[in-house]
Amino acid sequence: MSTPYLIKRLLLIVYTLFIVSLIVFAMTQVLPGDAAVMMLGQNATDAALAALRTQMHLNDPLWMQYLRWVGNVVRGDFGISLRTSQPVGPAMMQALGRSLLLALLSISLMLVIAVPLGILAAVRRGRIADLVVSLVSYLGVSLPEFVTATLAITLFADYMKWLPPTGYVPLTENFWGGLQHLILPVCVISVVMIAHVSRMIRSELVDVLHSDYIRAATLKGLPRRTVLFGHAVRNSLLPAITVVALDVGYLLGGVIVVEEIFAIPGIGRALIVAIQARDLPAIQAGTLIMAATYCIVNFIADLLYAVLDKRIQYD
Repeated sequence: MSTPYLIKRLLLIVYTLFIVSLIVFAMTQVLPGDAAVMMLGQNATDAALAALRTQMHLNDPLWMQYLRWVGNVVRGDFGISLRTSQPVGPAMMQALGRSLLLALLSISLMLVIAVPLGILAAVRRGRIADLVVSLVSYLGVSLPEFVTATLAITLFADYMKWLPPTGYVPLTENFWGGLQHLILPVCVISVVMIAHVSRMIRSELVDVLHSDYIRAATLKGLPRRTVLFGHAVRNSLLPAITVVALDVGYLLGGVIVVEEIFAIPGIGRALIVAIQARDLPAIQAGTLIMAATYCIVNFIADLLYAVLDKRIQYD
């Protein structure tokens, strides 16, 4: 992978985040509410409100406010929360860490289940195993997160009493207790991704197994296991990488719903609280951090493409 390509992709990430920052800043400017009133309250005097607006540079032109905000963000300063009067950056990064843990565990579980299911469905194409995998995939895609979460809580928490229904415990404080609280949300998030990726691997692997180079490898007398896992599966996983990278967008959206249902203090739930409280700095920071995460994950997906398939050359 060439250095000019890496520089070009990094510049594209910067450009994307610049556009996102413009959109986020513009949207927060049109939201109802006055930052000074939110901080001082409805009973504040006009003089106090005017002094705070001057201190916060709210009377400056919008372009000056935007440049000042972007400059602070580049230095790692996302502003002060209007709700808690605390710096937004550390709180959002801590919440992002919880969401990333949830996302990484969900992706890991998805890969452990989806890859074998996709391979099984492709190898047993048209048989009962293929039909069962297809049925599970269709169910996974059809059920929204809030339905799956409600069913999971009702069955495994309320009825069977196996797992806690909601809440979050840091793994550093109580590993087993924290893991128990993560099992249900991780499974709920993984359902849709398992459906997507297993169907993608099944479809790609079926095509690969009927390609000329697989027939040639089989005619050479190579063992079936070597042909399947050494050649076919590796090439069929390439499109799945794209699906996983795109599913990060689903994760960033789906995690918001799941975090709210299971009371997990991640960045999705932090954004909901910020929107409800009209906490503009928190909204700006959370949205920008989520956009940056999505850009970085897609960049990593491109790198994995080149690692798995040496034929792919980025110029």
